[in-house]
Amino acid sequence: MFKKILIANRGEIACRVIQTARRMGIATVAVYSEADKEARHVSLADEAVLLGPAPSRASYLVADKIIAAAKQTGAEAIHPGYGFLSENEEFSRRVEEEGLVFIGPKHYSIAAMGDKIASKKLAGEARVNTIPGHNEPIESAEEAVSIAQRVGYPVMIKASAGGGGKGLRVAFNDKECLEGFTSCRNEARNSFGDDRVFMEKFVEEPRHIEIQVLGDSQGHVVYLWERECSIQRRHQKVIEEAPSPFISDATRRAMGEQAVALAKAVKYQSAGTVEFVVGKDQSFYFLEMNTRLQVEHPVTECITGLDLVEQMIRVAAGEPLSFRQEEIQREGWAIECRINAEDPFRNFLPSTGRLVKYQPPETSMVAAQPERFGVRVDTGVYEGGEIPMFYDSMIAKLIVHGKDRAEAIAKMREALNGFVIRGISSNIPFQSALLAHPDFQAGQFNTGFIAQHYAGGFHAEDVPHEDPGFLVALAGFIRRKAREREAGISGQLPGHEVKVEHDYVAVVNEGEGRFSRYPLTITEYVGSLGEALVTIGGLGGVGGTHAVSSYRIVSQSRLNDICISGTVNGRAFSAQADRGTPRAPLAYRIQHNGRAIEVTVLSPRAAELQQVMPYKAPPDTSKQLLSPMPGLLVHIAVQPGQMVQAGERLAVIEAMKMENILTASQDVTVAEVLAATGESLAVDQPILRFE
Repeated sequence: MFKKILIANRGEIACRVIQTARRMGIATVAVYSEADKEARHVSLADEAVLLGPAPSRASYLVADKIIAAAKQTGAEAIHPGYGFLSENEEFSRRVEEEGLVFIGPKHYSIAAMGDKIASKKLAGEARVNTIPGHNEPIESAEEAVSIAQRVGYPVMIKASAGGGGKGLRVAFNDKECLEGFTSCRNEARNSFGDDRVFMEKFVEEPRHIEIQVLGDSQGHVVYLWERECSIQRRHQKVIEEAPSPFISDATRRAMGEQAVALAKAVKYQSAGTVEFVVGKDQSFYFLEMNTRLQVEHPVTECITGLDLVEQMIRVAAGEPLSFRQEEIQREGWAIECRINAEDPFRNFLPSTGRLVKYQPPETSMVAAQPERFGVRVDTGVYEGGEIPMFYDSMIAKLIVHGKDRAEAIAKMREALNGFVIRGISSNIPFQSALLAHPDFQAGQFNTGFIAQHYAGGFHAEDVPHEDPGFLVALAGFIRRKAREREAGISGQLPGHEVKVEHDYVAVVNEGEGRFSRYPLTITEYVGSLGEALVTIGGLGGVGGTHAVSSYRIVSQSRLNDICISGTVNGRAFSAQADRGTPRAPLAYRIQHNGRAIEVTVLSPRAAELQQVMPYKAPPDTSKQLLSPMPGLLVHIAVQPGQMVQAGERLAVIEAMKMENILTASQDVTVAEVLAATGESLAVDQPILRFE
């Protein structure tokens, strides 16, 4: 076994590998860029080596620097994690040539599966189901149309070197095929330097289901069941689960056996994933093989009890697998949510900056030692740390394991309620909405689920809540506890002491000067701290008439806690409460199950006065171009006095490896440039002013 390994990666996967290595008694070396000098993986490792400047191409993608760091520190092996150089055939070969061990598959296996056209040929030879199509590079748009007519529409046009949704188009007719081929080829040339394009039949109502395989250097290969990865947004996975709620045991076995056959055909050693597209009739076809550890590997660890990182290290050290196919268990149900630094209410634009608050939910499973039936958080960040603009947007992976799918969903919803992130935006409300959707809960979805249900983007009203009154009642409960504390402060002026009232009015801000009002009666149970009965009833103002409802809330959470936990009417809950909002310093922002409300709890007299307060409209920003996200202003395409037509490019902002082009929404004339190229922008920072 190795004494020391280097992790050629960053973020949560670097921390994940370090955890397993530490449990195995292996010393670790971290590498980092200048932007990551304070990162969590750097402090967790036994040693750390600076690679270079922040951009990946100058640090994490420079093989020479990584190999030099391994030699300098005496590391015997390199674990590549995922992304960066993890599926780079040349890097794997170089590591071996330099006398080090690559903790992953051999370079020839990576090469065989790295090219989509070559891998489909190999799959066919290994008697793995492949999608009907044309596996040779297509030379012209006219040839593409001819092939599409032969295969039958709809067809998928794909770049051979594509990935992450780039170089991919779906065509339903000749016109779309002509245009899609040209766009796909150009995109592939610009993104990957390889303009080869092929075509395959597009499977309708497809599911993305992948099989985890594990092979050793003695030629043994097993499959560790499947993962359901169909909940995707723009070809990026959002929620993953194991097992799949869709396929039968017969399909599961057939997919597993074919995945093993393909892995054996390329002499695969290490952990890898064979991805399939599965039709609504459970027909399945090979998509590609990922020759690395997957982001979503924890759900497989939960249901099998195996540590995949440990297995990779043992295989790389030459050990045979210690179990046979029939010994691999499948117990319970696991779900993973990717918690990303993005604003779902702003079309998922990246959100970078400092994590002012970062409090994950209470965990009961540890990444390096898969215990069962609990909550696990894999992360590479910490409270007070930065989410840099140079890398991907992942903050953490939240994983739960339940006895069945219903229990896993319930655990995940509760864990999301307790996940506190402040300072940047996250996609937690979106995850909560997906988990609450009846089609998701019924297991009736495919890869088009998000595009179908959220075609117009994601909005606050898209988050359902089974009992909105609870949010109002919780605000009343917190306000009542605050009044009790205020009443207990010594030194109050006689005759003007704070009195603890029983009657209040909750004023909910509905936006744009609209408010709903809910009379509250709050009764404290004598002799029981943190327990109160909150009754909501009567007229609701703008909201109309509301039925009387009562909530018995018990909570020992402190007033300054953001995460409030306890019981309501005997049922456990976790919710979040922030005091003060930009619009209302005295309001509470209450969040639960993805839904958030802004509510001010007032005395009846104060509520009367609030009704006659004038509404202060937000400032008019229609004559300004505002930055929709934090990022680097890499280009300004206009200058003062220039007339710009609707749709023309105004500026380009770079954040989290993506270029975001800002265009004019109408014909305008530029009056003034307010930001400089190379400047780091904040959200809503003005870039241009128009006449």
